[in-house]
Amino acid sequence: MHWVSNLLLLLCFPASIIECVKRIWIRLRVDLSLLAVAVVWGSSYLVTKDLSSAASVPSLLGWRFVVAAAALGILWMWRVRRIPGRAEAWTGVLLGLTQAGVLFLETFGVAQTQASTAGLIISLTVIFTPLLDAAAARRWLPPQYFVAAVVSTVGVALLTTGAGFRSPQPGDLLMLAAALARAIHVSLLGTLTRDKLYSSITVTLIQSVVCALLGIALDPAGMVTSAMSFSPAAWLSVLYLGLACSVFAFLVQLWAVRRTSASRASLLMGTEPLWAVLLGVVVAGESLGWPGAGGCLLIIGGCHAGQRIEATFRAAAIVVEPDPAGPPQQLHKDLIG
Repeated sequence: MHWVSNLLLLLCFPASIIECVKRIWIRLRVDLSLLAVAVVWGSSYLVTKDLSSAASVPSLLGWRFVVAAAALGILWMWRVRRIPGRAEAWTGVLLGLTQAGVLFLETFGVAQTQASTAGLIISLTVIFTPLLDAAAARRWLPPQYFVAAVVSTVGVALLTTGAGFRSPQPGDLLMLAAALARAIHVSLLGTLTRDKLYSSITVTLIQSVVCALLGIALDPAGMVTSAMSFSPAAWLSVLYLGLACSVFAFLVQLWAVRRTSASRASLLMGTEPLWAVLLGVVVAGESLGWPGAGGCLLIIGGCHAGQRIEATFRAAAIVVEPDPAGPPQQLHKDLIG
C-alpha cells in the first residue's frame, strides 16, 4: 500500500511542490541538527561543574576522553583504516596538547564560577580568533569589529559583577584565559590543516588520545579513585561528555556543515551561550542579576556582530583562483565543546 500512497501524493500535488517540501525538510533537519550541537555544548558546562565535585579535573578529563577515544577508535576502524603519516600524526598530537590546555582551563574555571557565566565568557573565542588571524596575516580588521569587541568586553565586565560591582572570581579569569586559549587552538588548527588531505576522524582521534593520556599521567591515582567512587549518575555524565559533547557533536557537525552555508552553521552553533545560560538558570537555579543580564545581552550581541563583520570582511578579501584539480579538501573544525 506504500506505493499507492506515493502515487496519490504525486497525483494530488505538483512535482515542484513536493520538491519544495523536500528542500524545506532537509533544511529543517540540518538546522535542528546544528541546534542540537549548540544545546549539547551549552549543557556541557553544567554537567562538568557537577562532575568537578566528584573527581579531580585531570581524572574527569581523562575519563571523558577515554570514552571519546574508544568511540572514535571504533569509527576510525569502520571508516578510515589508514595509518597516518608523520606530519598528520604530529599535527594531531600538537592539536591534542592545545585542546587539552583549553579544556583544563575550562574545567578548572567552570568549577569556580557559574555554568551560565562560563558559557558566556567562553563565547569570546569568536572575537579573539579573528584578532589572532588578522595579526598573523598582518592585516587590519574594519573599525566596526573593534566596536563589537569593546561591546563584548563591557558585557564580560558586567557579567562578572553578579548582583553588585566586585572583582571577577578566579573562575571568571580562568574562563577568559580558556577563551583566548581556544582562539589560539582554532587558529592553529586552520594553519596546520589548511590545504592538507588529512583525515578529520584520524586527527580528532589522536587529539582525544592525547587528552586521555594527559589526564591519566597527571592523576593516575585519581583515575582509579574516581572509577571506584563514581555513582551511576556520575558515569552517565562522563558518558554524556565523552559521547554526546565530543563524538556526537563532531559527527553531526561534519554531516551538517556540508549541507548548509558556513554563515548559517555559525549562526545556529553560536546559540551555545544562550543554552548555557538557560540551563544554568532553569536547571541549576543560578542567578545573573540585572548587571549580569545586561552583560549577557552585550556579549551575545557583540560576538554575533563581530562574527558577521569578520565574515563579510573575509569574504571581500578572498580572491578566488580557478584550480583545474578543484578546491583542496580541508579538515573540518574539530570538537572543542
